[in-house]
Amino acid sequence: MKSVRKAAAIGGGLIGGGWVARCVLAGVDVDVFDPDPEAERKVAALMANAERAMARLWQGQALGNRGQLRFVSSIAEAVEGADLIQESTPERLDIKKKVHAEIGASAEAEAVIGSSTSGLLPSDFQVDSDRADRVMVAHPYNPVYLLPVVEIVGGARTSDAAIARAMEAYADIGMKPVHIRKEIDAFVGDRLLEAMWRESLWLIKDGVATAETIDDVVRYGLGMRYAQMGQFMTYRLGGGEAGMRHFLEQFGPSLKWPWTKLMDVPEWDDQLIDMIAEQSDAQAKGLSVKELEQIRDNNLVDFLKVLHRNDWGAGALLRNPAAASLKDGANTLPDGDVLKTFDGMVDPDWTDYNGHMTEFRYLDVFSTSTDELLVWIGGGPAYASSGASWYTIETHIRHLDEVAAGKPIRVETQLVDHDEKRLHLFHRMIGVEKENLLATGEHMLMHVDMKAGRGSPMPAEMKAALDIVAERQRDMPRPDAAGARIGIRRKG
Repeated sequence: MKSVRKAAAIGGGLIGGGWVARCVLAGVDVDVFDPDPEAERKVAALMANAERAMARLWQGQALGNRGQLRFVSSIAEAVEGADLIQESTPERLDIKKKVHAEIGASAEAEAVIGSSTSGLLPSDFQVDSDRADRVMVAHPYNPVYLLPVVEIVGGARTSDAAIARAMEAYADIGMKPVHIRKEIDAFVGDRLLEAMWRESLWLIKDGVATAETIDDVVRYGLGMRYAQMGQFMTYRLGGGEAGMRHFLEQFGPSLKWPWTKLMDVPEWDDQLIDMIAEQSDAQAKGLSVKELEQIRDNNLVDFLKVLHRNDWGAGALLRNPAAASLKDGANTLPDGDVLKTFDGMVDPDWTDYNGHMTEFRYLDVFSTSTDELLVWIGGGPAYASSGASWYTIETHIRHLDEVAAGKPIRVETQLVDHDEKRLHLFHRMIGVEKENLLATGEHMLMHVDMKAGRGSPMPAEMKAALDIVAERQRDMPRPDAAGARIGIRRKG
């Protein structure tokens, strides 16, 4: 069962909007309060970025049961009935104290109340809240919809029960909550970033390196290691077979060497600001912030895919939305007779040397479409944990037209026939731009008792869902190509 069914977002800016996208795409209803007249537009832009990223991450699949998004006119209305309340207001203590007092007056007794603050202490802004025991820092990283870590920091009045509940709630929406054991300015992540930021400023100020050079050192070296191993595990590997102890013995003395400026800060004057701004402008090479955001998200998605394949780091947290959508055991059969089971575009990795979608990717797409239908009737990935599943026993694909990388495609699925154990599907892949038929996939599936290793009748509720599909599609003509044989047609 989901531990978070409704969330409240107080503030819908860059970080608040990222939280909205994270929650909605995790199937959580979200009420948003933000007095900014531009809030709906800003949140919509962040949602579009998040949906674009998710479409690349889970190519062509539905994103599970999306939550409902609603904008409301008060904090009290937003937090009513919310399991998770995320405050993302400006970094001003007076604002946060006032906002948390309003949240506390209407929040549920067991709600998690998190603040996205980057450095303010929870003890300072929880003081006037009637729910002070539930208030804590829940500090994420941008973009929230892709980066899973969130730092959980309790204040003087935060209860242990609230921290425990927060660890569960944030994990439930796909985050990686980390509990910072002591209240400290800037927490952990920002303190690490601050140390690196100070040293970077000195390197530029002293003419040692440009902004681009420093970024290149990070993105071509340090960052690639840190993304998968972090700092201490990276250094453990630096010790070779002898491990961390050898590394510490070898490099520990260097801590006394004057390699860094430590807490010294260069004079923050117009000359330094102009130098950094000009170098940053040159480094961007004319790309807009929006374009850079899309490049960042594309790269993060591909990093996550690699880590997911290796079941490592942030990738180990990824949950297929098809599996997550059945978390509560309910099917999600959509209305209507036309079942759109895939909606995406041809990934550049899917093309062959002709620049067209390669053969095995057609099967990949049709397999995804089959899985989507199975999710809708309650037989998707989550169902397999019950000891039963669906196996494909026969497939026939026709390649009718070519399609190039980047082109949008969709798949519409027809239930040709079914009985207590079997399922006969016919998929049509359509090019969205020309509405042309690109390919068809015909598939026969068998419901299988995996422990017994043989076919078995599907559950009654699954059969009932298929009966509904069959009834809705009963006026569709049987596909002409259904049951066609492969062979060379000869004249005469």
